[in-house]
Amino acid sequence: MACEQLHDRPAELLAQLLRFDTTNPPGGERECIAWAQGLLERLGVELRILAKEPERPNLIARLSGRGERPPLLLQGHVDVVAARGEWEHPPFAGELVGGYLWGRGALDMKGGVAMMLAAFMRVAAAGPAPPGDVILCLLSDEEAGSDLGANYLVTAHPDLFSGVRYALGEFGGFTMNLAGRRFYPIMVAEKQVCWTLARIRGAAGHGSLAVRGGASGKLGRLLTRLDRRRLPVHVTPVVCSMVEAIAAELPAATALSLRGLLQPALSDRLLDLLGERASFFDPLLHNTANANIIAAGEKINVVPGEASVQLDCRLLPGFGPEELFAELRALSGVELELEVIRHDPITAVPDLGMFDTLAGALRELDPSARPVPMLLPAATDGRFFARLGIQTYGFLPMPLPAELHFMRLIHAENERVPVEAIEFGTRAIARVLERF
Repeated sequence: MACEQLHDRPAELLAQLLRFDTTNPPGGERECIAWAQGLLERLGVELRILAKEPERPNLIARLSGRGERPPLLLQGHVDVVAARGEWEHPPFAGELVGGYLWGRGALDMKGGVAMMLAAFMRVAAAGPAPPGDVILCLLSDEEAGSDLGANYLVTAHPDLFSGVRYALGEFGGFTMNLAGRRFYPIMVAEKQVCWTLARIRGAAGHGSLAVRGGASGKLGRLLTRLDRRRLPVHVTPVVCSMVEAIAAELPAATALSLRGLLQPALSDRLLDLLGERASFFDPLLHNTANANIIAAGEKINVVPGEASVQLDCRLLPGFGPEELFAELRALSGVELELEVIRHDPITAVPDLGMFDTLAGALRELDPSARPVPMLLPAATDGRFFARLGIQTYGFLPMPLPAELHFMRLIHAENERVPVEAIEFGTRAIARVLERF
């Protein structure tokens, strides 16, 4: 299909993106990036391909503007996590069924890449030139830490982003319905990655002996507490702004309950009453730790003297590893040795200078829209661009049906996105490009 047809049909563009198996590891994004490169070159767009490893390239395209505004960056990754489990439709077929495009990456984040690519191509093809240069960056390796993608580009080629103040990326702009109101949370900040190794020691021995209080038992105690308890409540400025913005649009009684989340003495009790909604607000009020890789013992007839668990910890803005470690030790009930595997700190304070532009585009396309700032509980490539002083907004607008829970489908089975949502998001991003 010709590129001029694809930018007018972003859902078809997404379907093609979904058919590239870019599971990371190993990634293998080269074929997907080359396909996007071909589309852009046929439009005469200036671009570069940069790679730390040949099979893991990154594409940087630039559309010249009128010089009236600073450059605007659109950044998105094309790699995806593994598609395990049982799927109703093949995860790399890009099938359109029931108004949805199904496949791994439909939401995270080939759907967003399709919107950005289509909007970028639309502006490049139709003209006139946008107010400022637009840089489109298609990235590899986000799902494994970005060392071959955003981290590499920011470290080795910072000059490519000279003058950029704002960027659009993942995640935000998906709808959230509360009390009959339709909110569009726009990410203005994100939590920090702090992957942690926890070691627990105990007496080793022969497997025939009855050993109590050993490393494995202590590990079980830690896992149970992580499963059943929360780390302490912290109300950060960005979450306070978010909750207040939502509450201002709600009926008085509902608003009062929501504002109660900002009272640390009440937060956890109110979260317990929120039901499904708690999954959205809970990680915004706590540092979190999920036990994802567990190891203990090497031989069935030997009681291990050491057990370990790798924790995917996410820190709220303003917190560091030592504060997290103190919280983990207080919660665990056992003696822990804690070690940072990886910490990607974020020290920048959110810059809301472009928020009104994004909110205005949403309101024009959806008069019922109520845009609000959001802290994302996950981490994105925005944390690397922040090192260059670039504020990333999670802005991939998607009106979603109430029964489709955005965050629950990411990295899960049966990932899918409504075709109408992709078309809406493309219009919203194109409108921003024409105006910013």
